[in-house]
Amino acid sequence: MIKLLILDVDGTMTDGGVYYDATGNELKKFAIKDGAGIVLARAAGIQVMICTGRACEAVRRRAADLHIEYLYQNVADKAAFLRGFLAEHHFSREQAAYCGDDLNDLAAMALCGFVACPADAVDAVRRRADFVCPHRGGEGAVRDAIEEILTREGRYEAAARTAFGVEPDQ
Repeated sequence: MIKLLILDVDGTMTDGGVYYDATGNELKKFAIKDGAGIVLARAAGIQVMICTGRACEAVRRRAADLHIEYLYQNVADKAAFLRGFLAEHHFSREQAAYCGDDLNDLAAMALCGFVACPADAVDAVRRRADFVCPHRGGEGAVRDAIEEILTREGRYEAAARTAFGVEPDQ
């Protein structure tokens, strides 16, 4: 059973674009449906981690808005970082899931029992993934990955009831 979901940001939670306003602030667009998916994951007891190679205030704010348990930015070597994190927090490979889109995610993906990627991930990541999301990064791919995990594990309906008080049609 998945207990930890690890998310890349650029190209996974976002469309991968980097936007700057007139004063130089970096802006990112996050999909609201992905946020609802994270609420579903948390309702099912899955802890969520953002692990990204860049740092941005918008990411910190999104993580805070969604009450994401773990936020790590400026992680140069995701695999080395995750290897230590998983051991320290006693997560087995089978309890960890990863959703990412690019070559810098591949080594970290190898540490996880379930791997998903957005529809527009690079070919090497698409070949490695257990599930290729129907949506592109920043357009609902994270929600796709979460629903796939919960459906495979028979936890989707209970999570929807807990999070939103509804009985979803499957």
